[in-house]
Amino acid sequence: MFGIEIEQTRVYQDAMHEGRRKGAKSLILRLLNRRVGNVSSEVEVRVKALTLTQLEDLGEALLDFGQMSDLMSWLDADRSDRVS
Repeated sequence: MFGIEIEQTRVYQDAMHEGRRKGAKSLILRLLNRRVGNVSSEVEVRVKALTLTQLEDLGEALLDFGQMSDLMSWLDADRSDRVS
């Protein structure tokens, strides 16, 4: 009608980004629980606050984690230079 496809709209793009972020949060939390044991609600809140880029980075980093302290060190590291 207006010569624009729904996939090109900002609303659609934002919804897709949020959907990917939501899926990444869920997967990362499941992987962390399996890799380092049950994460506390405090850690869960911190993970859920990460950007999509940070979640992707955490997904790669958690392959090297052996214990909860590895996760805590990763979360405590300065990641202010990474913004999605």
